[in-house]
Amino acid sequence: MMFSLSFNAQWVLLSTLILGMAAGIMGCFAYWKRQSLMSDALSHAALPGVVVGFALMGTKSLPVMIAGAAASALLGALLIQWIRSSSRVKEDAAMGIVLSVFFGLGIMLLTIVNRMPGGNQSGLDSFIFGQAASMVRKDVYIMAGVALLVLLISIIGFKEWKLFLFDPGFARGLGLSSRWMNSIYMAVLVLIIVIGIQAVGVILMSALLIIPAVSARYWTNSFLWMVVLSGLFGGGAGMVGTYISTLGKGWPTGPFIVLAASSLFLVSLAFGVRKGLLVVYLQQRAQKKIHVQSMSHAQATERGR
Repeated sequence: MMFSLSFNAQWVLLSTLILGMAAGIMGCFAYWKRQSLMSDALSHAALPGVVVGFALMGTKSLPVMIAGAAASALLGALLIQWIRSSSRVKEDAAMGIVLSVFFGLGIMLLTIVNRMPGGNQSGLDSFIFGQAASMVRKDVYIMAGVALLVLLISIIGFKEWKLFLFDPGFARGLGLSSRWMNSIYMAVLVLIIVIGIQAVGVILMSALLIIPAVSARYWTNSFLWMVVLSGLFGGGAGMVGTYISTLGKGWPTGPFIVLAASSLFLVSLAFGVRKGLLVVYLQQRAQKKIHVQSMSHAQATERGR
């Protein structure tokens, strides 16, 4: 598969593989922190920053656009926290408000920029659904480098992440600051979102974070193995979806990555060894058989008396 692609396309494929692995691992953290929808809100909130970054430079500069996306997403995260803490609005409602407002603002700014001279050739529309084929080698290097950094942060601090997610009280007793861990968690989540939106798109980036983690949950009860499987599922979906999108001209990458991840989810839902539909059916059938046998035995014993 790799040899039939151009050199640049192979690098794009490798970068989305690394991106998918990093997103899958961070998705596990978001899943156990019960903030799966936070990724959706932040990915939508990043769009205005992308457009503003382009407008400031007048050209498509990925570092500047990533910085703008990160600033916009962090602002969205702060607004969610502020709305939740200073009002009676619950967190999910606050996420919905920020998601809608920021995405609407992003679309408005995108429309304005596209009407500017040369704006319709800016390629900003690819940030809606993702377009890995539009990435140049410099973009690939930046995305792969940041994704590797996220992977290293997740792997090196695995024990600290586990304590932070499952036993924050014990973590505080060991001197692990929950405020610092929350800040690092939010920063890493924002980082993986903003580098992934060019390949996957702001609308579907959250799916690359959520679906692999949920799929992995059907195969194991171990947090370590769930993280490993989620990373593999995310990387596989990123690579397969990107490869399919390169087969056609102008095919968006995000939908194909999400379809690949959804296929893995359906397989996990059906055949997963932990609460998969087939396993649940076989367990219920075995329990029913045992129940029928015990009832027959009881009836035979009663007749024997």
